[in-house]
Amino acid sequence: MMMNLFSIFDPSTSMNMSMNWISSMYVLMFFPNLFWLIPSRWNYMYMVMLKYLINEFFVLLNYKINKMNMIMLISLFMMIMLNNFIGLYPYIYTSSSQMIFSLSLSLTLWISMMLFGWINNTNHMFIHLVPQGTPMMLMPFMVLIESISNIIRPLTLAVRLSANMIAGHLLMTLISSTGNKLNLLFLIIMLLTQSILIILELSVSIIQAYVFTVLSTLYSTETN
Repeated sequence: MMMNLFSIFDPSTSMNMSMNWISSMYVLMFFPNLFWLIPSRWNYMYMVMLKYLINEFFVLLNYKINKMNMIMLISLFMMIMLNNFIGLYPYIYTSSSQMIFSLSLSLTLWISMMLFGWINNTNHMFIHLVPQGTPMMLMPFMVLIESISNIIRPLTLAVRLSANMIAGHLLMTLISSTGNKLNLLFLIIMLLTQSILIILELSVSIIQAYVFTVLSTLYSTETN
């Protein structure tokens, strides 16, 4: 019997030390077939996704100046998406649902962007604190509001990713927890609902990785 609903995010292991975080290394299983002589279907899907991301980030970033940023952000998208996808398998630790995972990514990106912006583009960063057309009386308040909104960006990025992954897993667990007490008709309805939720979670795993990466891209454009 499951005593705590959140125990689904920390599956037990047969060893004295927790091996849950090894699930983050499972993404490496998706990459060896990229080096096959004949492209596989996964390779074709990967290239289509890569082309779409490059076209999408080309609008947000100047490709010639931010070529390395684009490579880093696309790699970040793939890592988050694969971690979200692998977390949908039964009895596999969902690392992206943990704040220590998402906050470490967002905080590292935010600190690096802030250091780069304030060191290299100090005047540009000060200009962003006061939007154009702000009345003189509201300028001190706008500086305070913009500063607070800038400081909480890594927290909002981390909470958005973790909360969306937690919500879907909890909903599927709550629905399936009463499966042994249902009759045949309601059991079929529950299985159909679970199948729809799995499809929804597949889309959420891609969308949340995309949102995390696009917001990081938009934050980086403000410092450049």
